[in-house]
Amino acid sequence: MDGYPGVIGGDSTKQQERHYYLLSELQTLVKDLPSSFQQRLSYNTLSDLALALIDGTVYEIVQGLLDIQHLTEKNLYNQRQKLHCEHQALKQDLARKHKDALQSCKSHNLALLKSNQQTELEALDIRVREEQRMMDKKIVAEMDQKVIDQQNTLEKAGVPGFYITTNPQELTMQMNLLELILKLQQKESQSGLL
Repeated sequence: MDGYPGVIGGDSTKQQERHYYLLSELQTLVKDLPSSFQQRLSYNTLSDLALALIDGTVYEIVQGLLDIQHLTEKNLYNQRQKLHCEHQALKQDLARKHKDALQSCKSHNLALLKSNQQTELEALDIRVREEQRMMDKKIVAEMDQKVIDQQNTLEKAGVPGFYITTNPQELTMQMNLLELILKLQQKESQSGLL
C-alpha cells in the first residue's frame, strides 16, 4: 500500500481513516441512485466496497476495463461501418450494371430484363439484411463476452457485488456500483487525493 496517498505502509490508523472517508463518500453518492437500488446497498456492502477501494488498485482496474470496452466498441462500430460501406458499393455497382443493361437492351427483351433485374435486386437485399443481422449478432455476442470478462475481473479483484450474471437487475446493480466507483475516483482525482 506504499505510495498511495492517505495510506502509509501498514499504518492501520491511516487505513481506517481512509476507509471511513471512502465509506462516507459512498454513502453520500448512493443518495443519487434510484431508491430501489439504495435499499439493496447495505452498510456492509458499502463498507466492503470502501475496503476494496482503499489502495486505489480497483480504480486502475475499472479504468483499464473501461479503456478496453471503449476500444472494443470502436472496433465493432468500425467493422459494422465497413460492412455498411461494402453493401452500399454493391448496391451502386448493381444499379450501374442495371442502368447499362437497360440502355443497351432491345425493346422486345425489356420486360424479361426488368424481371431479372428485380430478382437480382431482391437477392442482394436479402444478402445485405442477412449479413447485417449476422454482424449485429456478432457485436452483441462480443459485448456480452466483454461484460462477462469485466464481471470476472472485478470479482477476482474482490469488488463486492461483482460476479458473472446475466440477470438484468443484477447487471443494473453492477452498473450502479461501477458508477459509484467512477464518481468517487473522479472526486478524489479532482481533490488531489489520487
